[in-house]
Amino acid sequence: MLRFAHQPHPPSYYAATAHPWVRRAELQGDASCDVCVVGGGLAGLSAALNLREKGFSVILLEGSAVGFGASGRNGGQVIAGFASDIDSIRRQLGDDAARAMWNMSVEAIDIIDERVRRHDIQCDWRRGYVSVAVKPRHLKALEAWQREAEIRYGYGGQQLWDRAELRRRLSSERYQGGLFDSRSGHLHPLNYTLGLAQAARDAGVDIYEQSPATRLEQGAAPKVHAEHGAVSCKQVVLACNSYIGALVPELERRIMPAGTYVIATEPLGEARARALIADNMAVCDTNFVLDYYRLSADHRLLFGGKVSYSGREPRDLAGAMRADMLRVFPQLADARIDYAWGGFCDITVNRAPDFGRLSGNVYYLQGFSGHGVNITGLAGKVVAEAIAGTSSRLDLFSKIRHRPFPGGKLLRTPALVLGMAYYRMLDYL
Repeated sequence: MLRFAHQPHPPSYYAATAHPWVRRAELQGDASCDVCVVGGGLAGLSAALNLREKGFSVILLEGSAVGFGASGRNGGQVIAGFASDIDSIRRQLGDDAARAMWNMSVEAIDIIDERVRRHDIQCDWRRGYVSVAVKPRHLKALEAWQREAEIRYGYGGQQLWDRAELRRRLSSERYQGGLFDSRSGHLHPLNYTLGLAQAARDAGVDIYEQSPATRLEQGAAPKVHAEHGAVSCKQVVLACNSYIGALVPELERRIMPAGTYVIATEPLGEARARALIADNMAVCDTNFVLDYYRLSADHRLLFGGKVSYSGREPRDLAGAMRADMLRVFPQLADARIDYAWGGFCDITVNRAPDFGRLSGNVYYLQGFSGHGVNITGLAGKVVAEAIAGTSSRLDLFSKIRHRPFPGGKLLRTPALVLGMAYYRMLDYL
């Protein structure tokens, strides 16, 4: 039987183990500031904190609770790079731009490390990540990427493990080998989000929860309307991601909500947990429809996957995810599943992040495509730089071409489901 704690966030292992957070009041009446940030996830909180540190007055509007969406429900993996292949960005923007983009993705990990240390955020932040090859051709691709990362992007230090070496560190017969990255890692995403929110609040950001933005007036003096009030400001940052809705239709057309799901076992005990993953590293496989997993601080296995574009949660979510877990770790057949949950992240057609501005004073951050834990910190930093007058890094992101999902409002979901079925079939070949 699944167990859930009563929390203001959707039921999950993260909600059950979240640090206390004093809920913020709903916006009532009119308010004003330099910058209004819409969205209380990692991107919006990062933008708000960076802006406040630069001296701007900031109001943040969150439609539900801070960390309610993907920021508080994801797999907790912090991985260098983007969901999009960096070479696809290189082919579009050139070598220099691709190197700058890659370096920013690595900087994003350091941003997390710095925030955790400076603000004493207790979120179980750990270094260490391995990408594991399900098929021999995947291992060859990892070997090629190791060389390219070092030669083209100056990212050295990754270790290629053959099957025997990986087996000494990961107790599964499923993989051919893996590529270990000591700089990437994992954390408790909801506690990191709440810690970032507390840091922003301590810095002077006014946070309003249960205050969804209902309308945006653009122009020389933008105004963001909520259900029971409005914020007049000089600049706006939209960090709504999957929840952008009809607020800005032109942005909504460029992203799609993708469902992803996680289970947490009962506590396994330290010895049994470390026998599964000896180095307490995060793990992700190389399939298109991938599995990702790691250990929690209390020695559970957190196992994620089952990406869905239909908007419907899999039937018997805990049972379906458990079957995937046992394909990797059959020795966990006796382990109880204590928690099962899911949520939506926003993806773009090309899986590259979509950052830019709608006008001179309305900025947006979206399209993290499954790499949001780390890239959101960078997003908040570069948008704050742009608002403060240095826009070169944001402008680089805005050069990435993005297009709407095909099929329009009615057909884009069925089209994406069919495409997903094709890639799922390739995973089995």
